[in-house]
Amino acid sequence: MFNVYMFENDTLDKIALDIKNCKLCLLCSTRKNTVPGEGGFLKKLMIIGEAPGYHEDQSGKPFIGPAGKILRNALSKNDISIQDVFITNIIKCRPPNNRPPQINEKNTCIQYLERQILLLQPKMICLLGNVISSYILGIKSITKERGRILHKNNLKYFVTYHPAATIYNRNLLNIFEQDIKKLSEYISFNYSDLQKSY
Repeated sequence: MFNVYMFENDTLDKIALDIKNCKLCLLCSTRKNTVPGEGGFLKKLMIIGEAPGYHEDQSGKPFIGPAGKILRNALSKNDISIQDVFITNIIKCRPPNNRPPQINEKNTCIQYLERQILLLQPKMICLLGNVISSYILGIKSITKERGRILHKNNLKYFVTYHPAATIYNRNLLNIFEQDIKKLSEYISFNYSDLQKSY
């Protein structure tokens, strides 16, 4: 994480502008729009995915394609609205043909996510999928850790499948929705005792 004083005057708009002007990796040459993230954040929940896809690149908004509809539907079913949560990705530009982000792209782009976390001070961060969970927490098996609260660097993380995985494996949809229900319950109960040190 950055030193807290490095960005003491940061705002979401400032971070979004820096992302828009970013040319630190080759994704700047293939993107149509950067996708910094959005949301009202009333419940201090942050949801982080892997990278924007085609629909997100076209609009500049996160999780509005097929996977995004699954996520937003699961949140809505459990009384979590876009006004409650800030939704973003570790990578702020779409990789060509939706390929997985490369390690140098993650290492370059993480600075913007770190600034967003430092500014927002989320009470809970939900990580979607293996790519982000492995990168942030070093998780080897999302199947073993999903649906649990994990601790690292004084932050609380909740891990579940990426909603895109439920498109290719419909058996995961019910599990994903159960995890989001559990996440909603954690928020409602102020993240009481269902925790695990990591």
